[in-house]
Amino acid sequence: MLASLIKKYPIQTLCLIFAIVLLPNLHVLDVTIMEARNFITAREMITDNNWLLTTMNGEARYEKPPLPTWLTAISGLIFGIDSVFAMRLPAALMVILLVTFIYKISYKLTHNQTFAFNNGLILGSSFYVIGIIIEAPWDIFTHALMSVAIYYLILLFQESKLFIRHLFLVSFFIGLSFLSKGPISIYALFLPFLIAYGFTYKYKPLPKKILIILGLLLLGIALGGWWYVFVRINDPETFTAIAERETGNWSSYNVRPFYYYWSFFTQSGLWTIPAFISLLYPYLKSRVNNLKAYQFSLLWTLMAVVLLSIIPEKKSRYLMPVLIPLSINITFYIDYLIREFKNIKDKRETIPVYFNFGLIGLIGLIFGILGYWYLQDALTGYWAIFTVTALLLFIIGFSIFKSLQHKDLSKTFYLSFSFFAILLVIGLPLKNTFSSTEYHPIDELKKTDDRALYQLNYIAPELIWQYGAKIPPIKSETNTIELPKEDIFGLLTIGASPEDFEILQNSYEFEKITVFDLNRVSKDSRQYKDRLKANYYVLTKK
Repeated sequence: MLASLIKKYPIQTLCLIFAIVLLPNLHVLDVTIMEARNFITAREMITDNNWLLTTMNGEARYEKPPLPTWLTAISGLIFGIDSVFAMRLPAALMVILLVTFIYKISYKLTHNQTFAFNNGLILGSSFYVIGIIIEAPWDIFTHALMSVAIYYLILLFQESKLFIRHLFLVSFFIGLSFLSKGPISIYALFLPFLIAYGFTYKYKPLPKKILIILGLLLLGIALGGWWYVFVRINDPETFTAIAERETGNWSSYNVRPFYYYWSFFTQSGLWTIPAFISLLYPYLKSRVNNLKAYQFSLLWTLMAVVLLSIIPEKKSRYLMPVLIPLSINITFYIDYLIREFKNIKDKRETIPVYFNFGLIGLIGLIFGILGYWYLQDALTGYWAIFTVTALLLFIIGFSIFKSLQHKDLSKTFYLSFSFFAILLVIGLPLKNTFSSTEYHPIDELKKTDDRALYQLNYIAPELIWQYGAKIPPIKSETNTIELPKEDIFGLLTIGASPEDFEILQNSYEFEKITVFDLNRVSKDSRQYKDRLKANYYVLTKK
């Protein structure tokens, strides 16, 4: 019945699967620094009506275009601005949109429904496609929307006639992508696609196709660039200063060598070994069902990596768009295994398969034992979740080994995806067992203490988001302290110079109340971040 459902409603089935996988525990993981900045801006759109001249903690924030923040704010208006689920919902829906359109792209290239469906499962379960939801929410917006534009561009390329609707949709979604993170996706996803498509399928007639591409791209940039013009006109000084700082970061911040991205295939997580093998063109070229489509996806992947490697500033999360064409590559390899694994005798081919999927199966078998050994003292309140997760993973692990024994790679593949799904749907709340005794959230302070609250120096965006309101600084960019008008107020600080304390102590009595700390690991851990804590003082005027 499931097979017939997938065959009849493949896109709807994919959407349902990833809705079930992503949405139930969307609120569980702690808010990250990138999310916090976005969420604070969304909150201030609602509370301060700053929908165009966007702010964070009351200060101008024009580093990123506003479309993802608008959608986040709208979700907050519907489900509550203090709800982490509400704030993450638009990013999760972008993953579903991306999975939908990789299915469409894949099907258009191969005309194989099962291939396209498996491609959607692989992309949606790739490590950084999921991780990007919380680490850098803008990225999933810009690349998902650009994938829609790419799909409609493929339709234009493959049709003998030009359709006005497709022309409009290409430009419209390029514009939405540009309004999500500027030209990032044009450079990292769209341009590699154009190069790969041109080399593989050719642009015929070339002059006409080049003019169409340039026209659509310029129209899309115009549609998505109006916000930059608006901000430039209405706040030119701040806009220029931010633009210069952001541009300077490209060549001076997080500079890494050219080869920094060469391990890009590891970002696919569960599919790391298949991803690597899918890049071995001499091996796979005679084994795929559609050589031209495979050449295209391989070249698209490699061109994306090369273009990203040229930029001096490098971060692992910038590789996320590479996973989109890479997922097509991986699917070609998985498709080959599903068709031919029973007939493969060469151990050089079979050993990587047994190792990759056997490792997943082994983790499933021993999850309960290792989890109990490691978490037994922290499982109070989580025994039911732990037991169900361990039992289901054990069943999946055992089934993976049985399917490998029978060389049934189709079943092995779907069981491996199920392993991923169980971890997210049922096992993710076990993350809350990793809490240190120092963990002390700030979310109740505003409800229990009505004093005005200020910050002396830098306070982490995560703390400001969790507090639920702006925390104005009393120290300006010129390093001068502007004393608040209140006689009694709260003050947050990570650390202050003796000179700053001396200035304040001349006018106020200090009382240290507590230390807020959002770290869930102990201070001895390498993951402990000093910036996630802040001392809370109450200052009373002398």
